[in-house]
Amino acid sequence: MSASPEPKVSPEEYLAGERQAESKHEYVNGEVYAMAGASRLHNLIVSNLVRELGTRLKGKRCEVYPSDMRLQVEETGLYTYPDVMVVCARPRFPDGQRDTLLNPKVIIEVLSEATEANDRGWKWAHYRQLDSLVEYVMVAQDRHRVEHFVRQPDGTWVFREYRSLEDSLRPPSLGCEVPLAEIYYLVEFGQEGRCDAPDSDL
Repeated sequence: MSASPEPKVSPEEYLAGERQAESKHEYVNGEVYAMAGASRLHNLIVSNLVRELGTRLKGKRCEVYPSDMRLQVEETGLYTYPDVMVVCARPRFPDGQRDTLLNPKVIIEVLSEATEANDRGWKWAHYRQLDSLVEYVMVAQDRHRVEHFVRQPDGTWVFREYRSLEDSLRPPSLGCEVPLAEIYYLVEFGQEGRCDAPDSDL
């Protein structure tokens, strides 16, 4: 989110404005923050995750949402747009618009230089307050690294890290596995800003 918030507004005012806005904004403690656009690598990783999870969860009545689905953390009042969310219970929404999810089971954030501190810090603190949340995953976009937190029955979180393309992310609450090679499909580190010659003169 940006460093310069607008004046404080109510949640109702935020939602009314957000549903008319052309760009996305987060709502935190009564303040609205513009969200920056994502890089090519970020979008590749998100699309890979949505495709692979959607394929593996087909038939399990789970829904996989990309970052256009808004999240409301009822317990804290946060509104934001995680990169990927999975819900396997009946999706809950605060109103008939059905554009703001209340009960994700899994949240995935793709880290960037601009957002990593937030995804590891205050945002993760908000996500932990979701009663429905069982797993939180952070995916690096500058190296092969996936960090995976799983909530235990006593409320504690167990951490595991994957660093090899031969590894697979195995979310136990979803009963599937996604190879890192698929998460990072077509992702070449250090290629941002590169301008290749076109394949033809057309």
